[in-house]
Amino acid sequence: MMDENTLKRLKTIEGHLRGVIRMVEEDAYCIDVIRQIQAVEAALNKVSSRILEDHLNSCVITAIQGSDKKERERVLKEITEVFEMSTKV
Repeated sequence: MMDENTLKRLKTIEGHLRGVIRMVEEDAYCIDVIRQIQAVEAALNKVSSRILEDHLNSCVITAIQGSDKKERERVLKEITEVFEMSTKV
């Protein structure tokens, strides 16, 4: 479950991204645009890390402590897939 802080951060990032779009529409200096894109990426990465941490501390711990072997395997596979995708980007 997402908390209010996460939602607030995502809405802030959305506003920042709109600012980047305006910069591109107004033909801003390329390096300035890239720096702003990097700031958005960093903010998204931070939110993603917080969501993953919350997931590990709730859903994953519950599954690992549970008796359902298939559920344990499923959540561990999901974590592996998320990690693999993050290294491809």
